[in-house]
Amino acid sequence: MEVVAAITQENPNLHAAVIDKDAPGGICLTRGCIPSKLLIYPASIVRNIEKNHEFGIHTEIKRVDFKAVMKRMRSIVDRDVNMIREGISQSGNIDYYTEEAEFIAPYTIKVGKETITSKMIFLSTGSRPSIPPIEGLKETGYLTSDTILNITQLPRSIAIIGGGYIAAEYGHFLSAMGSKVTIIGRNPQFIPEEEPEVSALAKRELGKHVTILTNHEVRKAKATPQGKKLVAVDRFSKEGTEIVAEEILVATGRVPNTDLLHPEKAGIKTDRRGFMVADEYMQTSQPNIWVLGDADGKFLFKHVANHEAHIVYYNAVLKKRIKMDYHAVPHAVFTDPEIASVALREKEAVEKYGKDNILIGFYKYADTAKGEAMALKDDFVKVIVKRDTGQILGAHIIGPEASVLIQEVITLMYTENQSLTPLVQAMHIHPALGEVVARAFQSFMTPDRYHHFLEEHSGLPLE
Repeated sequence: MEVVAAITQENPNLHAAVIDKDAPGGICLTRGCIPSKLLIYPASIVRNIEKNHEFGIHTEIKRVDFKAVMKRMRSIVDRDVNMIREGISQSGNIDYYTEEAEFIAPYTIKVGKETITSKMIFLSTGSRPSIPPIEGLKETGYLTSDTILNITQLPRSIAIIGGGYIAAEYGHFLSAMGSKVTIIGRNPQFIPEEEPEVSALAKRELGKHVTILTNHEVRKAKATPQGKKLVAVDRFSKEGTEIVAEEILVATGRVPNTDLLHPEKAGIKTDRRGFMVADEYMQTSQPNIWVLGDADGKFLFKHVANHEAHIVYYNAVLKKRIKMDYHAVPHAVFTDPEIASVALREKEAVEKYGKDNILIGFYKYADTAKGEAMALKDDFVKVIVKRDTGQILGAHIIGPEASVLIQEVITLMYTENQSLTPLVQAMHIHPALGEVVARAFQSFMTPDRYHHFLEEHSGLPLE
């Protein structure tokens, strides 16, 4: 929508078609980032209230009104969806189609009973939840990150299949609301996309409220009088475990919607997973057909889609030649504790630059005045830099406001030299959480020394 809005504003005589079989606003607004964060914030309030006794404040939560939490989320999402729908519908130079679309030939799309052609096409077709081929799962019934937003009654217990971002966030939300949650991940590491020490701390802390099984693969699902039963097998020991819960949430990743669109009929290449292939300029294999967002399968984040939209606009409309740059893609996991990360993990940095040419900075929140005031313990910042130049290669934070604290690092990674120097030389407010980032960039160690330090001094639950 951002691209179409920019084009029609700059070219008032141009006619555009917007095709969206779902509610306008995309996955982020309707089924992803926005609704989930509207749910997670109340969950974080619950967890913070539970910690009040550490500060001599004795409070109790009398009741969590789950229906009210869900109603607030839906009302805000509905308001924003209706505003977008109204804006599109009232635009004089946009034809708005609310039916499913598919290519029937190059530059030719069938929408419902109508066929439309265009010399310029933007594909932002999103993705949908991936459902693993588990025996009996369909018959037993399950929720996804889409359908869970429609529930009005909190399940007394829920088993989450998958151990990644979605599982970590919904595990936090549902457990704080009062549900008994079991997360079942097939990877040996909880949230495998993160640094091992970040994942280990996240598992320990979230594990105080949620049962987390790693390295377990769900093989069967069955409805029983006691509830929905899952049979999981430890991938190392081969021992079986049964989990019975009132509800099942499948959170095992996402797949493209290209099977609905049929891009092959338009001469558009896809990769082995079905995502559409784009070049450095976001153009597909078919000239003047451009792709952005989840449709290319690179990074399934709204902020990445927004950035890609700008690149598409510059290249397709303004006829510039600007490459899409993915060197510093950040993300956050809004679980408890919060996680944020950008660019390379330590293993990737070692593989790319060699162990002797990287340094690792590490600092705990607890070792700052504000962190001590907040009674924080093992939350930390880890940064990775190139030894010879001071170029920032990556950063990983777990603790309060991680998604805010990491922005200082992200911004520097978009400067010409990506140097740590401005951050080290800048004043940081004292006492504030920002000091933990500054001190991480002043506490460098070699990789070997860093791992020795973790084993001897950090207190982290290393796996």
